[in-house]
Amino acid sequence: MMRAALALARRSLGRTWPNPAVGCVIVHDGRVIARGRTQDGGRPHAEADAIANAREPLKGATVYVTLEPCAHHGRTPPCAEALVTAGVGRVVSAIEDPDPRVKGQGHARLAAAGIAVEVGEGAAPAAEINAGFFLRVREGRPLFHLKLASSLDGRIATASGESQWITGEAARADGHRLRGIHDAILVGAGTVATDDPELTCRLPGLGAYSPDRIVLDSTARMSARSKLAATARTTPVLLFHAGALATRLEQLRGKGINVIEAPARGEGRVDVTAVAKTLGEMGYSSVLIEGGGQIAAAFLRAGLVDRISSYRAGLVLGEDSRSAVGPLAIGRLDFAPRFRLVSSRVVGADTLETWHRRT
Repeated sequence: MMRAALALARRSLGRTWPNPAVGCVIVHDGRVIARGRTQDGGRPHAEADAIANAREPLKGATVYVTLEPCAHHGRTPPCAEALVTAGVGRVVSAIEDPDPRVKGQGHARLAAAGIAVEVGEGAAPAAEINAGFFLRVREGRPLFHLKLASSLDGRIATASGESQWITGEAARADGHRLRGIHDAILVGAGTVATDDPELTCRLPGLGAYSPDRIVLDSTARMSARSKLAATARTTPVLLFHAGALATRLEQLRGKGINVIEAPARGEGRVDVTAVAKTLGEMGYSSVLIEGGGQIAAAFLRAGLVDRISSYRAGLVLGEDSRSAVGPLAIGRLDFAPRFRLVSSRVVGADTLETWHRRT
């Protein structure tokens, strides 16, 4: 039953920020009588959704939920209180919510009402599902997931700049899957100028769940005629600049782009640490980085890359081609960002390796 609840939680990834993605299954006499998940935009919560979907009274039922039921009053009443009112007999919770407004209080409220509470079943996968939310609560920034699509020797374009397509169709489709489970996707001004991307999720049925688009553009040189500008009123675009001309900013605002000034660091580039802090304050929990080598290097230098999905194609481009990661100025191996391999699988003609930052 917890596995079923975890599957429901995964269905909500990328759709619930600033709230976590949670799944809930309610069982009575060995039968599933209700299922729920955190709905798009974060409301209703999974428990409230399941209660609303129940086919019969919940008195004495067992509730499997992937995160501690909330205990604070927000836009909706606390889920812990809703479960008490419903008369459930037992709650199996995967993991405690680190949010100070909840942390242990939801479980305590249930126990005080005489409800049996068990914590820990499915804790590891539950923590991974909401790794971005947990990181934002604890460190004030979202989880950054770097996506790379490169040759065997780590190159993303030929010497002339040709890059479409290094990886195959299956890998590109899987990359769109990644977009669909993140709150936002981030690129730099160079990617926008060179590729004029839409940065939407184009898998069948998932177009409506495209993430917000974030552009780091220190001088706000992004064209008002770009695809991002043309679609900013339907799928949000945030542009971080470092003190660009007011006329350029006004032109982009007129297209519906959310223009945000950030501090500059190193050759006038936008300070990515400040961007991370601002995104955390805005409620973003997970951001997929799809920028070029300079953007990848900036986040790696700042120690902000938490996950890497590396799609590798079976070709070699050589030293004169463009690297997937720009200069890091690493003088000793001890200073290199390190990651551990979590999984590896074949995707069409390419290989996908998933890496997590070593802690």
